[in-house]
Amino acid sequence: MTAASLPGAVVSGLELQLFGTADPAVAPGMAAAMILAMLDVGDGVSDLIFSPGRPLQVEKHGELTAVPIPSIPMLKPEHTAQIARELIAGGEQALRALYDNGAADFSYSIPNCARFRVNVFRQRGTFAIVMRVIAQVIPTLAGLNLPASLAEIASLKNGLVLVTGPTGSGKSSTLAAIIDQINSTRAEHILTIEDPIEFLHLHKKATLHQRELHSDTPTFALALRAALRQAPKVILVGEMRDAETIEIALTAAETGHLVFSTLHTIDASKTVDRIIGSFDPADQSAIRTRLAASFRFFISQRLVQKKAGGRLAVVEILKATMRTREYIERGEAEGKSLVDAMRDGALDGMQHFDGELERLVRGGVISVKTALLYATNAGNLRVQIADVVDDADQDSLIVR
Repeated sequence: MTAASLPGAVVSGLELQLFGTADPAVAPGMAAAMILAMLDVGDGVSDLIFSPGRPLQVEKHGELTAVPIPSIPMLKPEHTAQIARELIAGGEQALRALYDNGAADFSYSIPNCARFRVNVFRQRGTFAIVMRVIAQVIPTLAGLNLPASLAEIASLKNGLVLVTGPTGSGKSSTLAAIIDQINSTRAEHILTIEDPIEFLHLHKKATLHQRELHSDTPTFALALRAALRQAPKVILVGEMRDAETIEIALTAAETGHLVFSTLHTIDASKTVDRIIGSFDPADQSAIRTRLAASFRFFISQRLVQKKAGGRLAVVEILKATMRTREYIERGEAEGKSLVDAMRDGALDGMQHFDGELERLVRGGVISVKTALLYATNAGNLRVQIADVVDDADQDSLIVR
């Protein structure tokens, strides 16, 4: 983990208050050994989970799987405290955040092996850890099986592009693939602001700088405001968390920058609602107008289980056209919704979730139950696929 460290005495004091005195029965250096064992369970591992009272667990193809280690069949609070101590390794921001807020985000790497986005948090008086595995190789749009129409984004010169979806839906991978394509094809300055840095980009045809929240800048808003004076053509903001960041991102998009960011929203309509709802009612009409003029693409993703095993990304694409801009500026109405525009916009490269789910069901890729579980409007989709006979022996799914 790359982070400035506090003076030794302060670090020791924080670690003592957080984790107590190290248990002599718990071997030091256990974190790296456990991580390597968890990564050895095979392909499809997305997260590593350390929880008191449970064995080591990995999330593999969307389901939790235990990783037995004979010496530690069940994690104890002293184990997770020691793992947290080793992962943080004296990092200033992580220790302060964990002490003040009860949770800390940071990055961690094992050289020549893997990188992770880590969250350590308190629960029931103990510590738990979740580590998101970051791919070593930057993915491509084709490698992620994303629609070919998204390749158009890499040629945009300005405007706002948002990738949305729940946690773990692949937003970071999609953005990394697009940024890498721009990096490979355009001789321009690219600036990213992330929390934490996930994919490590090298300079290619473009010059690319990556800033990490807390270690390089205190907030997204301050870094984004500073970016306007750093002459980038392309800006990636890890997440638009507040009205200030959204407003500056809109300003950047309006002034000739190509701006990428993410939101934790499930579809295009909810994305518009979240952005507009972040502002005071008196400002919302102006924000609608600015958003309608500056947005280029809203891409929403959901990962769904395939019949054959594993998962794939189902993608909704809203593209800026005269019709979609009008619907955003004036608000949706009966017969004038963004879903209607996406349904009618196939020639423009648009697609909507339920239409894609229907296509996958009819292609035998996913089950009817899976489609209904992830549908935006399950009732309408059920009618659309009423003629499809589902497999009687399909695995049951947990409704989330």
